[in-house]
Amino acid sequence: MPNQIDRRTLLQSAGAAPLALSLATDSIADQKKKLVVVDCHAHIYGEDEKKYPTIEKPYRPPAGKGTVAHLQAEMKAAGVDYVTVIQTSTFYRFDNRFTADTARLNPRTMAGVVTLDPDNPASPEMLEKYVGEYNVRGMRSIPAKSGRLDDPGVARLWKTAERLGIVINALVGRDKRSEIESLAKRHPQLRIVIDHCLNLRAGEELKPTLKDVAALAKLPLAHAKLTFIPTGSGEAYPCRDMHDACRAVIDAFGPNRCVWGSDFPCELWCPKVTYAQHLKIFTEELRLDDQTRRAVLGETARRLWFQKK
Repeated sequence: MPNQIDRRTLLQSAGAAPLALSLATDSIADQKKKLVVVDCHAHIYGEDEKKYPTIEKPYRPPAGKGTVAHLQAEMKAAGVDYVTVIQTSTFYRFDNRFTADTARLNPRTMAGVVTLDPDNPASPEMLEKYVGEYNVRGMRSIPAKSGRLDDPGVARLWKTAERLGIVINALVGRDKRSEIESLAKRHPQLRIVIDHCLNLRAGEELKPTLKDVAALAKLPLAHAKLTFIPTGSGEAYPCRDMHDACRAVIDAFGPNRCVWGSDFPCELWCPKVTYAQHLKIFTEELRLDDQTRRAVLGETARRLWFQKK
């Protein structure tokens, strides 16, 4: 009869349901295991220099590199999910419009980090506007004209950032360690990221700089940005001479206070490695355990820049 089902077909059909359930369960498990990657250090360069004029002598990437389209292509090829775009001061100085506009237009995958003039009395108000209207989630902090990071103008910006619940990226060398400590104690709720870990690099200054970086780990809300391996290395990929220093920083801060960034465009800022290779140093070459890898490459950065406080 046409509607008759033999015993063999019945058994095969019966086995299909648990098999399908098993495959579905595996799929869910695979999704849970997916490594979420956040690039927390990318510089971007606009192509329309009439709308976004540069400084007089900008530091330029090679032709066709550093654009938003280039960044998005690199992220897609490497499997990077989110990115913080850092104001390109060597191209735009304190004109943050391109960075802010790009962050505003790409809210699902990007967050902006601006750089403001600590000697400009209007900078705190500008920061508030950027945060409120332009998807800006951080500010890069530099010393004032006085040469000091703990200058009153800098302090006003840190106070504003603390109130707004955003992140401060401190771009300084090891000579400013005590000034970071002083400001951090005055702003106990402010999350601070040490850009490039005080510019760690191979050579005579490696150990003393590493000591200062480790000292900053004692600040409860200080974080380490692990972008220094290719920029500080004296070797070609995979830049092994900086691996021990990187592991030491992770040990000092803990994975939950460490983040990775590409230094995009790598062709300009760290030409000894490609974007994919810079990421591969952290996914493979450093031999981090799975929990550490997940924290450093994504989980910590998501909390800092992609979850409103």
